Amino acid sequence: MSKKRDTFTGTLGFILAAAGSAVGLGNIWRFPYLAAKDGGGTFLIIYLVLTITFGFTLLVSEVVIGRKTKQSALTAYGVINSKFKWLGSLATIVPFIILPYYCVIGGWVLKYFLVYITGKGTNAARDGFFGEFVTSVPQPIALTVAFLGATMIVVFLGVNGGIEKMSKILMPVLLVLVIGISIYSITIKANGRNGLEGLKILVIPNFKGHSVNDVITIVMDAMGQLFYSVSVAMGIMVTYGSYIKDTDDIVKGVNHIEIFDTLVAFLAGVMVIPAVFVFMGEEGMGASGPGLIFEALPKTFLAMGKVGYVIGTLFFAIVLFAALTSSVSILEAVVASLMDKFNISRVKAVIIESVAALILGVIVCLGYNVMYINVPLPNGTKAQILDIMDYASNNILMPVLAIGTCILIGWVAKPDFIIAEATKNGEKFGRKKLFVVMVKFVAPILLLLLLLKSLGIMDLILK
Repeated sequence: MSKKRDTFTGTLGFILAAAGSAVGLGNIWRFPYLAAKDGGGTFLIIYLVLTITFGFTLLVSEVVIGRKTKQSALTAYGVINSKFKWLGSLATIVPFIILPYYCVIGGWVLKYFLVYITGKGTNAARDGFFGEFVTSVPQPIALTVAFLGATMIVVFLGVNGGIEKMSKILMPVLLVLVIGISIYSITIKANGRNGLEGLKILVIPNFKGHSVNDVITIVMDAMGQLFYSVSVAMGIMVTYGSYIKDTDDIVKGVNHIEIFDTLVAFLAGVMVIPAVFVFMGEEGMGASGPGLIFEALPKTFLAMGKVGYVIGTLFFAIVLFAALTSSVSILEAVVASLMDKFNISRVKAVIIESVAALILGVIVCLGYNVMYINVPLPNGTKAQILDIMDYASNNILMPVLAIGTCILIGWVAKPDFIIAEATKNGEKFGRKKLFVVMVKFVAPILLLLLLLKSLGIMDLILK
C-alpha cells in the first residue's frame, strides 16, 4: 500500500511556498541591473508581457504535471509518457547542481547579515573586503555549512511543518521589509540627486538608440530573468504541484504566484536603483550579481551615514530570507524525487542529498583559492567552478528541459492534458487559447533562441 502523500493545507500554503521559491537571489541582484541596463520601463513592459504569457505557460504546465501524477519531477514525466523519462532525470540533475553553489552564496549573504547586525557595516564597504572573504579558506565553508544546515532543518520538518510554516512566516515579513526599504529609497536626497530621479530610470521606458539587435537582447534578457525567477525547469514546481489538493484552484494559484514574484522583482529594483543612483550616480548601477549586492550596495549604505547600518541590516535580512526560501525548494525537489523513486524516508533522503551538496559546496568554496581555475565558456565569459555550475544548470540544462516539457505537453500529451486537470472541479482557465499557442509554438521557439544565446550562437548570427 502506497504511503499517503503530504499536501499543502490549502491554496495559500502553496502560493506562499511557490512564491518563496520564485523570490530568490535572481530577483534581488539581477533584476535591478537588467532593468537599469535595458532601458528601464522598456525592460519592465517586456518582462510583464512575458510573465503573463511565457511564464504562465511554463508555470501552469509544471504545477499540473505534479498534481496530476502525484509525483515529484524524477518520476512524474515518465508517468505521462515513458519515452520522456529523461526529462525527469534532467529535472533532478538541475537542482542537484544548483543547491551546492546556492548554499555557498547563501553563506556569503549570512556573512554580510552578521557583519551589519553586529554594527561592523563599515568593514563591508571597504575595498577588497568581499574578495578577501571569498578567497579565504575556513570561513566561507563554515558559513556554507550553517546555511545548508538551516535549509536541511526546514526540509526535515516536511511539507506542512517545515516548508509551508516557514513560508507563511518569512514571506509576509520579507514583503513588509521590501516595501519599507523601497519607500525609504525613493525619498532619499543627497549629492544633488534624489530617489525619484532614480525611480524614473527604472519605470520610464527609454527607446532612444535601440537597434533591432538591442531589442532582441532586451527580450532575451527579460526572458532569461523570468525563466529562473519563477523557478521553472528545476523540478521545483512539479514537486510543489504534487502537494496540491485536488480541490485547489491551480490557475488561480499560479496567477497569484506571478503577481507576487513580479511585485517583489519590481520592488527589488525600487530598493536598489534609486539608492545607488543617489549615492553613486548612474555609473554605480553598472554592477550586477555579487558585485551589486556585496560591493556596490555596502558602499551605498556607508554613504547614508548612521541610518545605513539599519538599512543594510534589513536589506541583508531580506536577501537572507529570499535565499533560504529558495534553497529549501531546491533541496525539496531532490529529496522528494529520491523519496518517490527509491521509497526511502524523508530523513534519509535529506541526509543523502545534503552530504552530496556539502561536498560539492566545499569544492565551490575552494574554487576561489586552492582550486581556482579560469576557463572560457561558450558565451564568451571566463569562469571558475561556481560560474561553470551556474552556466551548465541555468543556461544549458534548464532551457533543454523546458523545451522538452513543451514538446511533451504541446505535442504528445496535448494541451488538453493540462487544461482538463486544471478545470476538473469547474474552475476557469483564463488565457486558454494563449496557453495552447504558447506551449505548442511560441515558448519552444523562444526557449531555443535563449539556448542559442547561451551558447554564443545568437551573437554570431546577429553580427
